Amino acid sequence: MKHKTSKCHPSILFSFLLLLLSSVIASCSGDEANESASEPGKSLGLASIPNLRDLGGYETTSGARVAYGLVYRSNQLYGISPSDMLMLTKLHLKNCYDMRTVTERNAKPNELPDGVHSLWLNVMADFSTTGSVNLLEILSDPQRANAELGEGKIEAMFEAGYRQFISLASANKAYSELFRSLGDTNRLPALFHCTTGKDRTGWAAAALLSLLGVPKDLVIEDYMRSNEYILPLYEATIQQFIAAGGDPSIPTAALGVKEEYLNAAFDEMQMTYGSIEKYFSEGLGLTDDQQTALRNTLTIINH
Repeated sequence: MKHKTSKCHPSILFSFLLLLLSSVIASCSGDEANESASEPGKSLGLASIPNLRDLGGYETTSGARVAYGLVYRSNQLYGISPSDMLMLTKLHLKNCYDMRTVTERNAKPNELPDGVHSLWLNVMADFSTTGSVNLLEILSDPQRANAELGEGKIEAMFEAGYRQFISLASANKAYSELFRSLGDTNRLPALFHCTTGKDRTGWAAAALLSLLGVPKDLVIEDYMRSNEYILPLYEATIQQFIAAGGDPSIPTAALGVKEEYLNAAFDEMQMTYGSIEKYFSEGLGLTDDQQTALRNTLTIINH
């Protein structure tokens, strides 16, 4: 019998995948957190916040370096172990910017050290899910997933979703507030995050590093490192899906990141605005002075 497939638009499935990630992400157990290395893009080693990373350390094309200890990127801050909470406290954060949806926030509210101010920046607030299908249901049926998400469909879904980071009014509003805040020394150190810290957070980090002058190959390298810290959390889920006959490419494409996803966002930005500076000025409303403040605040000159 021929399998009946959904006619759901790829970008609608993308929204549901964000919710799926929130529902299945788990705290990973492990040894005591390792001391943070100076290697740019490296996880701080907190087992219950595996994708927590300092944005600092990258060299810019002007010869400066992104400063350590000012801006952090992360997956959701929920189910944090006592030892990891102690380590998080030692970052001396002033602000935490949560880019998740209301459903994600309600399911797993932030756990923060005392005194950290939490701000909600709902990137996907304007995203319509009318007529959407239940992605959880699709992924629980590997044969259906093969038909509806295989042969490049899941990748197309993510690429469409990443373009929404540029085109959605709510995304522009959220990223505008985030970057304005990060240029204010009084609001630092700060952390921004979504559920897994790879998609909404991935674009935020890529856009900021690009504006600061970090070469694109390093921006992509930072983005791709989410695979090192997020995919291991889903290993059991992935193996179960494959064992039941699911296409192995589907869960890794859905639960990890691919360079093509980030390139779709960059392409949308380039087509719409022409440059990263114009994206910040015309799309996000940051003046030249505010962009300069970001660079001056977050980079230091190498000696």
